[in-house]
Amino acid sequence: MEHPKSSAALFWQRSLYVFVVVFFGVSASSINAAPAPSSAPLASDYLIGLEDTLQIFVWKNPDLSTTVPVRPDGRISIPLVEDIESAGKTPTQLARDIETRLRPFVQDPTVTVIVRSFAGLDTQKIRIVGQVPQPKALPYRANMSVLDALIEVGGLTTSAAGNRARLVRSINGQQVSTTIRLDDLLKNGDLSANMPLEPGDIIIIPR
Repeated sequence: MEHPKSSAALFWQRSLYVFVVVFFGVSASSINAAPAPSSAPLASDYLIGLEDTLQIFVWKNPDLSTTVPVRPDGRISIPLVEDIESAGKTPTQLARDIETRLRPFVQDPTVTVIVRSFAGLDTQKIRIVGQVPQPKALPYRANMSVLDALIEVGGLTTSAAGNRARLVRSINGQQVSTTIRLDDLLKNGDLSANMPLEPGDIIIIPR
């Protein structure tokens, strides 16, 4: 004869198992069924531009580590490595190139490149045109948003049709235009109208 306490324990154990399976099964189904947010692809890696300032760190070789600007010809020079092309490369690509150039002098060099100040390539700048006090091209920086860009150009003019503004972005070689709600963002504080920017984005604000 089965002990009553054992039966009760088995009952609750099975009930808990069913609850866990159903709860997490439903949660997983809900997550999988939820529509993906209509955001653009992640920004591509930053490309070094003219007048960027780079910190070059050579592991275990502090005498080779330095901070240098990218010259107008797109090159940099560091100890043991002169005139290496930098503009248009990612920091990782440049680090690997420096390692290759250092191998005749350093055993198994490990190089890290950090961009300390950004000027950026023209193709990576954020351009804001139309009804803003200071239309301009801004250097792209990591985690830059529409709100960041608008602050730098002084917001909107009084004649701007902010909710009819457009964000133009190149995706797979195609120019894609999206409406952005700048009035809602700036006048109503609706942060859902904010969005991340990518290198090369253009914000057009009509009258």
